[in-house]
Amino acid sequence: MVMGAAGEGKPGPRCFNLQCIAELQTSCRIAVKRFTVPFQQHCGETEIPGAKKKASPAKARQKRPLVPPGARNGGSAARPEAEGGRPSEKYQRILDAAIEVIAKKGFHNSRVSEIAQQAGVADGTIYLYFKSKEQILMTALDTAFQQFLARARKELAGHESPAIRLRKLAALHLSSLERNRSLAVVLQTELRQSAKFLAEFSQRDLKNYFNLIREVVREGQQAKIFREDISDKIFAACFFGALDELVTAWVLSERGYDLTAAANPVVDLMFSGMENRP
Repeated sequence: MVMGAAGEGKPGPRCFNLQCIAELQTSCRIAVKRFTVPFQQHCGETEIPGAKKKASPAKARQKRPLVPPGARNGGSAARPEAEGGRPSEKYQRILDAAIEVIAKKGFHNSRVSEIAQQAGVADGTIYLYFKSKEQILMTALDTAFQQFLARARKELAGHESPAIRLRKLAALHLSSLERNRSLAVVLQTELRQSAKFLAEFSQRDLKNYFNLIREVVREGQQAKIFREDISDKIFAACFFGALDELVTAWVLSERGYDLTAAANPVVDLMFSGMENRP
């Protein structure tokens, strides 16, 4: 203790030395910590108005999502596009690789790492575009079917006769899958092992295909080429069902044969029940 000027033994204005001040600061910090730690554990940290909150390293790493925003709620992943509105080359490689791997090993036995290896990308790259193996499969099938429908509409637009358009559509259906056996395997076998996958695919893709068939049939009925007493919906189901069964038989067959050649016989059979006769 420093003696004051007023007299011996009596403390003056400077009654605390530096050591005493340090001890007092330490005691205050301990007391504050004993109070605030239980409070934070129970109620969470309090925010001081106007103060900037510093993000923890873990939260900072979470700021950049691995899954594109459009892919968080299921369904198809957000599609990274290159110039001209086309999907990026790496993205398409992943979709193509998924079809090849799943066709060869089956959906449940295929791993994301194998899809990445087939596509020539790192495992982590897959998760930049997709959140799960299920989403990769559904996006691959959606993309392939959308490309098929776009091509079908383009080719059918050049023909006025509904009968010729249906023949073109049947031939395109069979030839597209004959050229891509892996896609045919996934569509005819792997897709149908899951009621959820099949329901999603039917709602998004098959519905559009059926509508295209029904549109052509209705035009034929209006032109008096096809019978009006036959439901266009029933015809579309029979038309698709016949082609679909042919593809399934071709996929399961141990011998190769010309699948596209079956298009005209199937359409002839369908027309025999649909064509108006004098």
